[in-house]
Amino acid sequence: MKIEQFVAQSEGNWRSMRSGHSLAFRQFEQVLSEIKIKCLKLDNPEVTELIKFNQSLKYKPVSPFRIAWEADSDWEPEDPSQIKSGSCILIPFPITSNKGIIIRSSGYIEAVKSSSTYSFLSDNTFILRTKYQHSISEERIWFISKNVRCRSSVVYTSEGTGILQTSFASEVRHLSNNA
Repeated sequence: MKIEQFVAQSEGNWRSMRSGHSLAFRQFEQVLSEIKIKCLKLDNPEVTELIKFNQSLKYKPVSPFRIAWEADSDWEPEDPSQIKSGSCILIPFPITSNKGIIIRSSGYIEAVKSSSTYSFLSDNTFILRTKYQHSISEERIWFISKNVRCRSSVVYTSEGTGILQTSFASEVRHLSNNA
């Protein structure tokens, strides 16, 4: 699978149910989320600004997109009634047909601009690996059908020697335009 096909297949509104296990806090978490994935144009001002910030990349950007989410967790250390939300822009830079780099306006684990590597396995599973200052995350996404996908993630220590957190999510696309 090429990244352009993966992004196009991911576009839409998704209902996600994620189970996470924080080994560091010895805590299990259930998270229900609404996720919106929208393709963007390369000339979008936010996209061009993020590309300028990462001028050292010598590859051509393709298929930029925005992910926005609202999540309701059964475990929030600060405020149990708080709904977390956010968004970020991701821009893929293919190196070959099945691997490349993705730059992000905000990271998944640490809320800073980040750069990730991606690849596709032979079964079209998408793997996204990000090295942050304090941790490393590896996320896998695969489609069960056109409207159902699964996502798993593992967060490692910054040395990659210990596991801090694991999660699994099943995501179902909203089929109506009113979602």
